[in-house]
Amino acid sequence: MQRLTLFITLIFSGISFAQIHEVGLYLGGTNAIADVGAAKYINPNDIAFGGIYKWNRSPRHSYRFTAIYANIKDDDANSSDPRRKIRNLSFENTIKELSAGLEFTFWDFDLHDKHHSFVKTTPYLYTGISYFQYDALVLENGSIEKYNTHSTFAIPMSLGIKTSLSRRFILAFEISARYSFTDDLDGSNPVRDKEEFESLKFGNINSNDWYVFTGFTLTYTFGENPCFCKYE
Repeated sequence: MQRLTLFITLIFSGISFAQIHEVGLYLGGTNAIADVGAAKYINPNDIAFGGIYKWNRSPRHSYRFTAIYANIKDDDANSSDPRRKIRNLSFENTIKELSAGLEFTFWDFDLHDKHHSFVKTTPYLYTGISYFQYDALVLENGSIEKYNTHSTFAIPMSLGIKTSLSRRFILAFEISARYSFTDDLDGSNPVRDKEEFESLKFGNINSNDWYVFTGFTLTYTFGENPCFCKYE
């Protein structure tokens, strides 16, 4: 029993010295790129918030996990397309997303490196896989309404920049586009196996919807000083 306890202790001790952790909050705006509304690529018009966790495996890459709750909405009145203005539809939806993937920094970002300046800044990229729940919408009686709740996947593609506020706190700003595996975020292509819904489809039914997060993360770092040394 003592040997088992010692073995477990050594494992967790090794893990704590081999990495550093970040945990924090996300706050920003969101918009959709769909068949209803302005369809601008970066046009935050509603709120998104959530939490973030990172496991830094080296000064250049991290495993990252996020949970985000967001509202998305748009209105044909905001579009520059006269055909959409005449159509005059609008929609609102709710996104509940879990995302996991890899974050890669352009330059080394090691807060424990005493040979460099205290403040560090670097751009970064993030991608992985997202799983989200949303309101399934349909156009009925001239307006877009919720008829069910569905879940599907999305591919996140993020570009950001982060800077150290201290040796414990990191502030980042990023723009993150999600390519979703559905065309129903705006109600233009209802996901339902019923012939009655075929006549209610509109827009480009061969192109899936996107949603975009634009916002900030503030994370707190903890864990033992990791060793990112090179062995000779």
